[in-house]
Amino acid sequence: MKPKIAIYWCASCGGCEEAVVDLAEDILGVVEAVDIVLWPCAMDFKRADVEAMPDGSILATLLNGAIRSTEQEEMAHLLRRKSQFMIAYGACAHLGGVPGLANQFSLEHMLKFYFEDGPSNVNPEKTRPQPVSTVNGHELTIPKLHNVVRALDQVVDVDYYIPGCPPTPKVTKAAVSALLERRLPPKGSVLAPDIALCDQCPRKATKPTNLAFTEFKRPHLTQLDPQTCFLAQGVVCMGPATRSGCEALCIGGNMPCTGCFGPTSRVRDQGAKILSSLASNVAPKDAAEIDKVLAGIPDPVGTFYRYSLAKSMLRRKVSLPVDQVLK
Repeated sequence: MKPKIAIYWCASCGGCEEAVVDLAEDILGVVEAVDIVLWPCAMDFKRADVEAMPDGSILATLLNGAIRSTEQEEMAHLLRRKSQFMIAYGACAHLGGVPGLANQFSLEHMLKFYFEDGPSNVNPEKTRPQPVSTVNGHELTIPKLHNVVRALDQVVDVDYYIPGCPPTPKVTKAAVSALLERRLPPKGSVLAPDIALCDQCPRKATKPTNLAFTEFKRPHLTQLDPQTCFLAQGVVCMGPATRSGCEALCIGGNMPCTGCFGPTSRVRDQGAKILSSLASNVAPKDAAEIDKVLAGIPDPVGTFYRYSLAKSMLRRKVSLPVDQVLK
């Protein structure tokens, strides 16, 4: 019998599902080699079908998306139990991704804005979706939202990670081939090169040995030189703190790296890594002048932790007096 594969989508944009389709003709080889037993985005499968399978009967689950709701957490546990290998597929499962930026706010703050106070809302009754409601005598339920967004390995044990927003077809194909041929590295490995993107950047020859930032420019407000290192142009680029393997696609499109492949194995916190690098190269030494330079980065969390806030050393904002925090 062909090995069984499951693909599941949690809190994400759907780009990882498209990345599988982007295998183009190579997907035919995958379909020929495996039996896809769950892929709700593309085929009609039911949760009950998975629940009926023996534990460990699925070779691997490629689960993309962060974990925000009770249903997503339940499916992560179910697929972990049914699978020999659980693979965090894409930046959201790997690091929390863009959905993880919601961890800057409380759940109540989010719900109040999106259902009551948002500028496009017309909701005078301030109605919100309820986990349980009764309609015509029938009880209806929807998943509950957790207070925080979590990466997959903060919920279940993960065997391997395929990074990217989304993963490239090349990385996806290499990972699937390694899985089917059982050429897997040690458990916990990220299935992408373990070197910084700068080492493979086509502009690395133009990166200065010594940087001295006098201002930070925003890409959409700047005429970017398509040949020169972004950092040399005063534009924040996450390349020094980001794993390679993406084929520098953003760089090729004349846009700086935003960090979707996550850190290398030698980096504890991706955002702190690039922040320390940039801050140490700010040219002014006067506090007021430093503030002017840093004003060019109006959203530090969204810039440095766009994909990794859920897995960072920055967890949640504490709304307590300092003396109580220290206790």
